[in-house]
Amino acid sequence: MAIATTTQLGSVLGEITACAGATSTTLMGPGDDPHTFAASSAQVAEMTRAGLVVTSGLGLEEGLETAIAGAEQDGATVLEIAPLVDPIEFGEEPLEEGESHDDHEHGDEDPHFWFDVARMATAAELMGDALATETGNEAFRDCGAEVREDLMEVDAQVREILAAVPEDRRVLVTDHQSFGYFAEAYDFEIAGVVIPGGSTDAEPSSDELAALVEVVRETGTPALFSNTAVMSSLVDAVAAEVGGGVTVVPLYVGSVGPEGSGAETYAGMMVTNATLIADALG
Repeated sequence: MAIATTTQLGSVLGEITACAGATSTTLMGPGDDPHTFAASSAQVAEMTRAGLVVTSGLGLEEGLETAIAGAEQDGATVLEIAPLVDPIEFGEEPLEEGESHDDHEHGDEDPHFWFDVARMATAAELMGDALATETGNEAFRDCGAEVREDLMEVDAQVREILAAVPEDRRVLVTDHQSFGYFAEAYDFEIAGVVIPGGSTDAEPSSDELAALVEVVRETGTPALFSNTAVMSSLVDAVAAEVGGGVTVVPLYVGSVGPEGSGAETYAGMMVTNATLIADALG
């Protein structure tokens, strides 16, 4: 009946459908990188049969664009979440009080909205509304609102965990440009990224890596954050070049974690990431 592309969306969609006494499925599994994931023929057929396909959009699911377009052409409703939750540009500065993103001219918009739990809470409500419209069952709308409230509690929990990080250490260096929403929502600064751009499917130049090493040394950040869904060899190389005991901390970026990780659900993923960041920087 309903299918989500990424594990984060699938986790939230699953909570909504379970609340309403229904089921949903997810294309990707724990550890899959949404930037490079390609669907099997069976998964493409599954998308075609679904009444509702929930995607991040804004180019995140690069390998699924043809399959998503085909499902829509065959009658499925495609709900792209990222364009509906006030997307930011890559590298955009945090908003001043009273501003909205409508006040800014947009370029390439960032699809990694799930790193702001409040935005994912809005996404839950959007999913519930879409399911209610698709099926005529208002229970989905009520369940979307219920999951939204649950996620707002998770947002408060994440804020409480991150409060342990002193203001002068709220600096992130990550594997690729995916933490813009996190930085804006939770008052952090992105000092640099190892892989340029918003996709993991890119290669930094030697000059870019050398510049990043200098940024890490200048900021004095004690940790670099890698991605459990992508090999961390480049991050490890930067940390080794910096020296001085800089650690590499893997975070759940493109996917929830496997069973037993504590990050099996979207909520668990965000709480786990917040705890890892607070422990590394606090």
